[in-house]
Amino acid sequence: MNDAHFHLVVNHIPIVGLLIGTLTLIAGFLLKKSEVKLTALGLLVFSAVASAFAFYTGEGAEEIVENIAGISETLIHEHEEYAESFFTLTIILGVVSIAAFIAEIKRAGFSKYLIILALLLAISDGILAKYVGTSGGEIRHTEIRNDAKAIYLNSDDD
Repeated sequence: MNDAHFHLVVNHIPIVGLLIGTLTLIAGFLLKKSEVKLTALGLLVFSAVASAFAFYTGEGAEEIVENIAGISETLIHEHEEYAESFFTLTIILGVVSIAAFIAEIKRAGFSKYLIILALLLAISDGILAKYVGTSGGEIRHTEIRNDAKAIYLNSDDD
């Protein structure tokens, strides 16, 4: 397995984990169940750890992919910028989630506020996740680009 393959294997984990963790945290609030909130916070911490693997395998993947004909350096750079922002916010979310987890276990009065902060960060991170995932996919999947119709219409002329 080369670096590009490993990046493809791990890069979906933080995005999917973030989505599941966010939905679980919302459910925990609605159900007012501490166990559900703790599970959600654990998922968000897991996503933060997974984001480190995705982020740090990106450079090796870039080294392989940039040598493939037809790959846009601009698209790689755009993805890299989104990935840096996503990674940073996901790590912050992970730290807040750990603090909220500990506060919730200790039944600290401020745990509710940390959990709300975690939820707001998770929602914001989810928006970033959409951009990092789409920009990564656009590197090799021309069919998902905004200019896809033009690309495929022009290829019929060849």
